[in-house]
Amino acid sequence: MSLSDDHGLETLYGVHRADLRRFLIARTGDAADADDVLQELWLKAHNLQAGPIDNGRAYLYRMAQNLIVDRLREKQRRMERERRWSDQATGFAAVGVEPADRSKTAEEEILAREEIATLVSAISNLPDGARKAFELHKLEGLSHAEVAVRLGISKSGVEKHMAVAMKYLRRALRD
Repeated sequence: MSLSDDHGLETLYGVHRADLRRFLIARTGDAADADDVLQELWLKAHNLQAGPIDNGRAYLYRMAQNLIVDRLREKQRRMERERRWSDQATGFAAVGVEPADRSKTAEEEILAREEIATLVSAISNLPDGARKAFELHKLEGLSHAEVAVRLGISKSGVEKHMAVAMKYLRRALRD
């Protein structure tokens, strides 16, 4: 049967819909997936602007098979993408590669806590103006101009306070 009219493939789809659904269920293993592919097939058949087709039934089955293959390839690409992301996020190493332990050692944890304690102590011991400017700028995220307005001083005054604070904190961390 040669199809050349605009609705011939759509008509054949209607005739073979039940058989196509069984075919798709057998290929996908899931009725819901088969129905999704069947819907996609109908859309393609409905919107297809092709020339004459010698065997419309075979054409529909080939379209259905191609849609299944496309979905399978997309699923494999998605799984590979997710696997790579998961491997990166968890630090998982490929087979034969020793995974790196990214957790901190007890010594690193103790040193980090000591550094934090040193910083907290150093910030609390800053001169009053430098401490206020530092807290507003570094901890609250205000710009130098906003800190200047808040403290009622000039922008260059904020910059001087920040220079004092940073010098003091660097010295505290170095010691």
